[in-house]
Amino acid sequence: MRQATFTEFRRHAKGFFDAVEAGEVVRVYRNGRPIADVVPIPAEEPAWKRPVERLEVRGASVSEVVVSGRAEDDAKA
Repeated sequence: MRQATFTEFRRHAKGFFDAVEAGEVVRVYRNGRPIADVVPIPAEEPAWKRPVERLEVRGASVSEVVVSGRAEDDAKA
């Protein structure tokens, strides 16, 4: 964790933000007391890249299972 006074942070903001972008945390002090932690935002994977859960039924297609389940429900009613 990098540490900086408020004045130092203000004067060298680009360097500190470059460090945050690289994954570091910067703690900012004012009058000797910590006032802020500047932390990187975790990278979020776009929805289209996330793995999709697949429904799998062995021996039959999902649509066949759904149709047969509906037929059974209709027969009971």
